[in-house]
Amino acid sequence: MLVLLAAFTTLRFGELAALRRRDIDLEGLTVTVRRAQAELQDGRLFDKAPKSAAGVRSVSFPAELLDAVTQHLEHFAAASRDGHLFVGPQGGQLRRSNFRDDWVKARKAAGVTDELHFHDLRHTGNTLASTVGASTRELMTRMGHSSSRAALIYQHMTSDRDRAIADRLGAMIRDGGGGASG
Repeated sequence: MLVLLAAFTTLRFGELAALRRRDIDLEGLTVTVRRAQAELQDGRLFDKAPKSAAGVRSVSFPAELLDAVTQHLEHFAAASRDGHLFVGPQGGQLRRSNFRDDWVKARKAAGVTDELHFHDLRHTGNTLASTVGASTRELMTRMGHSSSRAALIYQHMTSDRDRAIADRLGAMIRDGGGGASG
């Protein structure tokens, strides 16, 4: 569930680790980011405000994930309304250092290259969102960015998208709206 939400909501690891049950709206299909987990050098975890005011946000997730989110809440999340959405095997808070071993193991089991980092799911999700038509402003809101410069880093051109752009331009020409002449 952590990987699915990372890819389809584009939340940062610290934002995902800080999520509570009350941050999930099953009817509205949203995840609300109110805080982000941070770790001190001595290993203590604490929640802090997101990087900027734009970081406090609600992000929609696809309806196709509803069953998986519901099942995760029923079987894996901490019990109380304020319980963490993601916990370790003994019920403790999710830690980046402990998660890394699980990430490497899952990545290898899926046959995915060693070069794929967890944060790359944020790039993937935002590339997918832009491919289905999200504007830079919409991406900024989903990512919790206050500047377009930061959002543009996460927009990657894909060959499929390039083909779709060319096909739509061709349709404009065929329909007489492209301004191209004989």
